[in-house]
Amino acid sequence: MNTMLLLLPLAAQAAVMAVDEGWFHRRRGLPRWERLGHPLDTLTVLLTYVWALTTDPDRPGAIGVYTALAVFSCLFITKDEFVHARVCSALECWLHALLFVLHPIVLWAFYVLWQSGGHSELLRAQAALTLLAGTYQLIYWSVWWKPEIADP
Repeated sequence: MNTMLLLLPLAAQAAVMAVDEGWFHRRRGLPRWERLGHPLDTLTVLLTYVWALTTDPDRPGAIGVYTALAVFSCLFITKDEFVHARVCSALECWLHALLFVLHPIVLWAFYVLWQSGGHSELLRAQAALTLLAGTYQLIYWSVWWKPEIADP
């Protein structure tokens, strides 16, 4: 499969996440549960990537573990939607729906690149960007951001 085609969902996800973070989160602020939940969401993706980066895809069980981690991540990221339905605008909820559609596609693209071999630099770069995003989420929302709203 064409590598550039596989990178499109990663780029789309990054763009949608930038809008969600840069516009919606900063506009409404994040309560404590969300300031903690988003880095945990990112961690589930990072763990899936790290598994692939540290495991030969031909190793027995490797694909099964990757699949289990990916499915767990896809389910885990939906944990906040019951609350988001009450605190987010319809447009932000729609953006979340886009992210839920892109999430398994991104994990599938990473899987295909992992399976095809020869893309270790690209995969490491994606994992590093994911780590950077998670670190940003944790530091910005826990250290730098000064809440204007009280946590429930």
